[in-house]
Amino acid sequence: MGDEAYGTEVAARPVGGVPCRVVVCRDCCCGTAKVTGVDHAAQTARLRAEAPVRVSACLDVCEQANVIVVQPSSAGRAGGARPVWLGLVNDPDATEDIAAWVRAGGPGIAPCPEILDLYTFTPPRRRTAS
Repeated sequence: MGDEAYGTEVAARPVGGVPCRVVVCRDCCCGTAKVTGVDHAAQTARLRAEAPVRVSACLDVCEQANVIVVQPSSAGRAGGARPVWLGLVNDPDATEDIAAWVRAGGPGIAPCPEILDLYTFTPPRRRTAS
């Protein structure tokens, strides 16, 4: 897949406050050849065109590779929104749906497109040292 599959438009950034942010897992499974047929660099670049993107080490949900977490903006969080975890994001259409949602404001600002319900999952709680 080439970059053209992900588009190249850059949306205007929101005025004031911290914008919606995106975390992409790119470690042992996500973002590697283990998930075939995905242009991982183009996917990350496409999301980066819409919002700040942080590339993360393993998020411990390898069975959901490729994992993308959409974090609410400061306004979304103030309204009670929580991060939305999306798994199996392995095609350009899903990436475009995420990019459009992020451009619209993301969690707590814009309703999550129904199509993304297919990708949404609840991550297991992280274990804490005792």
